[in-house]
Amino acid sequence: MDQKLTVLDRVTLPTPRFFRKVRTIGAALAAVGGVLATAPVALPAAVVALGGYLVLAGSVAAAVSSVAVDPDTVPVRADGRTAAEVRDIVERGDAASL
Repeated sequence: MDQKLTVLDRVTLPTPRFFRKVRTIGAALAAVGGVLATAPVALPAAVVALGGYLVLAGSVAAAVSSVAVDPDTVPVRADGRTAAEVRDIVERGDAASL
């Protein structure tokens, strides 16, 4: 891929299958960590700290894997628009049509 992709391009382009799985696992880890960290019952401090670490690790994994793009494919979004077309729409200020 010769061109540099912006964050908007990366978010709107399709994510490879492996990174979709990583995103799902990361979201699940963050959810479990949130339950442990905010449980209404008295839990040991180590369990609450583990919950905080799970939230952090899960959210980072989900965020990073959401912007992964396959470098060998042509940058076309799921709706058929290319990344350059989307960038032109945003630069025109007509982003509501996306």
